[in-house]
Amino acid sequence: MPIILVSRSSVFFILLLKVVMAAATVSFWTVKYLPGFSGPLPFQLETGYVGVGDWEEVQLFYYFVKSQGNPQKDPLMTWYTGGPGCSAFNGLFEEIGPLNFKLELYNGTLPQLILNPHTWVKKASILFIDTPVYSGFSYSRTPQGSKKGDFRQIEQNHQFLRKWFEAHPEFISNPFYVCGSSYSGMIVPPITQAISEGNKHVAPVINLQGYIVGNPVTIPNAAQNVRIPFAYSMNLISTKLYKSLKSNCKGEYVKIDPNNVECLKYIATFKKCVDRINYWCILLPFCVAPIRRIERRRSLYNTSELAPKALPANTSLDCLEYKHNLNYYWANDDRVQKALHIREGTIKEWVRCNITDDYEYDLMSVVPYHANLSLKGYRSLVFSGDHDMTVATISTQTWIESLNYSIVDDWRSWFSLDDQILGYTTTYANSMTFVTIKGGGHTPEYMPHQCDIMFSRWIKGEAL
Repeated sequence: MPIILVSRSSVFFILLLKVVMAAATVSFWTVKYLPGFSGPLPFQLETGYVGVGDWEEVQLFYYFVKSQGNPQKDPLMTWYTGGPGCSAFNGLFEEIGPLNFKLELYNGTLPQLILNPHTWVKKASILFIDTPVYSGFSYSRTPQGSKKGDFRQIEQNHQFLRKWFEAHPEFISNPFYVCGSSYSGMIVPPITQAISEGNKHVAPVINLQGYIVGNPVTIPNAAQNVRIPFAYSMNLISTKLYKSLKSNCKGEYVKIDPNNVECLKYIATFKKCVDRINYWCILLPFCVAPIRRIERRRSLYNTSELAPKALPANTSLDCLEYKHNLNYYWANDDRVQKALHIREGTIKEWVRCNITDDYEYDLMSVVPYHANLSLKGYRSLVFSGDHDMTVATISTQTWIESLNYSIVDDWRSWFSLDDQILGYTTTYANSMTFVTIKGGGHTPEYMPHQCDIMFSRWIKGEAL
């Protein structure tokens, strides 16, 4: 499938026309209290819906948290969660938002919320958006609106942002960044480019400054192919097995010729070696991920190796995944949905990740989008937890190196205030900064303190 650059395709101008023609229907509410949190919220939270699509048949739900610094001047950013189909709830309550769940065994009462000391809203206002349709609390009014795919996400989120800014003109001058992690690496650069091109033709003009992607899927097949070299570099497989894999599979570990019996044999041995490894962060215990009602087809991840569909009752507090249980019980409580202003009857059940078999994977690579945005001078931060086996750091380094950017600040350590190494970083001439998080996993939730330091320095334009 050819790579289509939105700005150079007639498709883009059709999307612009839809943005212009669609009525700006935005409904939002101020939320001062949340069930499970003691007292009024010590930050400003807004929830709402933005209608997108030809007839606004898709209603995208969002959470907006104002900066705890100076919301009139601080940057405004999105945070897209991956999947595709995982709720923005993950970013808000598990990664960079102002709240976390208190980690304790569920006893039948409402899970409790606590403040996140490492939230990014100390430095920026953040839009957490449930996308694509039927992620989290987003829904469609028609069967036609239920269709999902990369290009639909790009179009609908571009519409969303134009309409949201129309309803919130007080933020139009704030520096704006498009941000996300995991599979959102496939939609953040195209959305950023759509906004850039749209600013030439459509009001309001968004003060776009750049984008951030964390452990980003960029070339999906390449990300999966790198897992075997990564496993070898981390001593999860032997030198002998790695050499046999390289020799017999010729570097192709995903699309394997069914007649290549030797390659298939060594792949099977590899899978046995990593069968009980936590792909999201190999340093953590292997736990059965609590996922409900998820259908799988061609997702980024070989989920048959990672997690079953059932929610186990015996997931331990030692597992980071236990928080997903608490998410489920909290988000499906009637009191919570009332406080969030969820439209009654629009979803049957909230699920953390609704990855369905009808998602259209339109893009095979977004490297050209990165190249185009860099040429336009936009800032970019690409970060990677170096113990993530799902989208390994070496996969990200490979596509960055393919851009052939000049290096301004070569590979070096970056440090905490008490002079501890937090990871490594390289800065390129095209305003791109690459950062590794030492010991980090697939998203900011694995090393929240380190990720907070990284973000705080980068967003202020400071060297790491």
